[in-house]
Amino acid sequence: MTELNNHIVSAFDRDLEGIQAQIMKMGGLVEAAIMEAATSLETRDIEKAERVRNGDKLIDALEETLNDEAARVIALRAPTASDLRVVLSVMRMSSNLERIGDLAKNIAKRTDVLVQMPQVGDTPTSLRRMAREVELMLKDALDAYIQRDDALALDVIARDEDVDKMHNALFREFLTFMLEDPSNITACMHLHFIAKNIERMGDHVTSIAEQVVFLATGQKPEDARQKGDETAAELGQHSASNGS
Repeated sequence: MTELNNHIVSAFDRDLEGIQAQIMKMGGLVEAAIMEAATSLETRDIEKAERVRNGDKLIDALEETLNDEAARVIALRAPTASDLRVVLSVMRMSSNLERIGDLAKNIAKRTDVLVQMPQVGDTPTSLRRMAREVELMLKDALDAYIQRDDALALDVIARDEDVDKMHNALFREFLTFMLEDPSNITACMHLHFIAKNIERMGDHVTSIAEQVVFLATGQKPEDARQKGDETAAELGQHSASNGS
């Protein structure tokens, strides 16, 4: 019986290693998609944008494979509470990674439109810097997952505030460009949606980091961070002032 138990434990460990290797592979693809999408916008590289769009299919396929494998492990291995937490965390992380991939694809789609328009200031470079911050957050969140480092995960969660501040600053830039020259309005609206997509990427990375904290400690982070999105309020103020 002991030999059988050892065999079952060994098989389960291999299953866990397999799905954790898959989540890291998926994470690496998503990191690359974030930066390729932002760089394609900055350099107006349509071919690179197309690679991001096409690459999203592989990210989607990995999520499906991960979910199927995780469901199989739960059904066949009946994991204990701590091991079940690992499997469920992987499933939630893969969902967040898939959404980040979708957002990168959306940026790449808008790049195709924006290259047909005059560039608005230095905003693509600012967006690339914002995307770089999110990519570094994701890298650290995945490292925290591998190391079960809740302190690093909490640091990632805190850094999302910097991404929100960058988003708010860019929104004010877009407003200025639109007010100075109405011909910038269409391009600035696309750029604003891109900034919002990057900000949402940060939210999904934060969710991954929260999963790491839960995995490492068995508890969710004590203080849910308040979002720092000021754009809706500012947009309302400008609309009101323009209507008066």
